[in-house]
Amino acid sequence: MFSILKRSFFRGLSQKVWTRSYGAAAIDAQQQLALKENCILVDANDKALGSSSKYDCHRVNKETGNLKLHRAFSVFLFNSEGEMLMQRRSSHKVTYPDTYTNSCCSHPLYDIDGERVEDNEIGIRRAAQRRLNYELGIPKDQVSPERFHYLTRIHYKDEGDGVWGEHEIDYILFLQKDVDLNPNENEVSEVRYIKRSEIDEIVNLFNAPFTPWFKLILKHKLKVWWDNLDSLDKCVDTKNIIRFL
Repeated sequence: MFSILKRSFFRGLSQKVWTRSYGAAAIDAQQQLALKENCILVDANDKALGSSSKYDCHRVNKETGNLKLHRAFSVFLFNSEGEMLMQRRSSHKVTYPDTYTNSCCSHPLYDIDGERVEDNEIGIRRAAQRRLNYELGIPKDQVSPERFHYLTRIHYKDEGDGVWGEHEIDYILFLQKDVDLNPNENEVSEVRYIKRSEIDEIVNLFNAPFTPWFKLILKHKLKVWWDNLDSLDKCVDTKNIIRFL
């Protein structure tokens, strides 16, 4: 079980940090079960092709280094003060354990009919709502699908540790809202809010690496999007897919 949720401050900087410590027993069985869920396979233009298990989508081909391209999303959640929520993935995660990343990153599931719906990206939005609730304990009524700002898609590939990796068309979703947090210990070991004015300083102080998708987004796009948090419409590009390959 998690210890009592506590608030602290990161190396004297002003962003809020909540951490929880793990008990002795790992909960790997939950992650193994999740590998049986089915992702939505897509081509390079994000056309749905069918389904494949999370296990098969994230397993690196030993001979070619290839990974199956599938649909995903990344949520960037901001509070009313404009601070961005980051999380540290738990050590139980199969892919990129114990790494820092954006607020929530996951996949719409082929197994859930409503998450295959492409009109108005409603399937992606529903999946984001589901995962914010599952990973961070945010009540679903605080993150209703219509509140997400869909900005664009990115296409990236990373071979990870050579066994588990990612190859995704990743939908970028922004949401500014004060929410209640109750992180799931099997998914998240730490959450913290970061100020825009401190992002360059803070990233050099983290004591664990970033996920590859967050690293790319931070380097190429995040600061511009963040600077336009109050006018996101000017950042929207839903027709093109940004390639980081």
